[in-house]
Amino acid sequence: MSAVEITKDTYLQWFESMLLMRKFEEKTGQLYGQQKIRGFCHLYIGQEAVVAGAISALRPEDSMITAYRDHAHALAKGVSANAIMAEMYGKATGCSKGKGGSMHMFSKEHNFYGGHGIVGGQIPLGAGIAFAEKYKGTQAVNVCYMGDGAVRQGALNEAFNMAMLWKLPVIFVCENNGYAMGTSVERTTNMTDIYKIGLGFDMPCAPVNGMDPVAVHNAMDEAAQRARAGEGPTFLEMRTYRYRGHSMSDPAKYRTKEELEDYKAKDPIEQVRETILQEKYADQAWIEEIEAKVKKIVEDSVKFAEESPWPEPEELYLDVYAQQDYPYIQD
Repeated sequence: MSAVEITKDTYLQWFESMLLMRKFEEKTGQLYGQQKIRGFCHLYIGQEAVVAGAISALRPEDSMITAYRDHAHALAKGVSANAIMAEMYGKATGCSKGKGGSMHMFSKEHNFYGGHGIVGGQIPLGAGIAFAEKYKGTQAVNVCYMGDGAVRQGALNEAFNMAMLWKLPVIFVCENNGYAMGTSVERTTNMTDIYKIGLGFDMPCAPVNGMDPVAVHNAMDEAAQRARAGEGPTFLEMRTYRYRGHSMSDPAKYRTKEELEDYKAKDPIEQVRETILQEKYADQAWIEEIEAKVKKIVEDSVKFAEESPWPEPEELYLDVYAQQDYPYIQD
């Protein structure tokens, strides 16, 4: 029994949110080519259903943590396009004060805890956030995303073991887009069904069609219900695909054009668009209205980033350590 039913409004929200993710990142790619955005930049184009389908099954108080391909996650959690674009530019108005850039988005206000550049480094952190929620007695769940390359990290095994031992309210999600940088899953393991890693911990686990927001929503809904009931974690392998290379510097020559086109034929945004029109949830005029709305949001975010100030030099010395007063320590 679903806790969060899929309705007409769900489809409308999926279309708008996924379209914003797509158009925002297409603009990001253009700006990177113009050297307006520097450093590393990893695009999420093609994988939007993995986040959109999750958000529709979750609550605002639920937290999210992920790796460095994090723009879409931040948008989905409610961080404004302005704050994200300004962060990409390294401006003071960015969601991480211009200090994190593309790979280190963060917003405590929206329960979004990164954006982490160390491969697999966010996995034990996700378990830790879930531990805090259980300790405080809340009903909040943490969703911890990782890539198919990160599941080879030893920290995953330690985090999975503790999460099951203490029945932590965490949903571990592997976004399996087929390639760890340029290395295919088949070249890194003899067990290509990544979700089966959960079996070694007696952790509920399953493969999910990550190109379909309906499948993602239903799997996340079930996992969230289990976590809120005190039954512990779930490990979901979202089988998805990225249309672009690992990062902006990757020409993605390790895969065929036919493979790419096969996945584009299953594009999640187009699937949702077709359902909306077929089921008469909205008409073509509404589609065009949303497209214009999203275009303006993206254009405004670029203007905001361009006009925002750079951080002051003294910001280098701030946020390095937590600012904390300890009354028992004497000066």
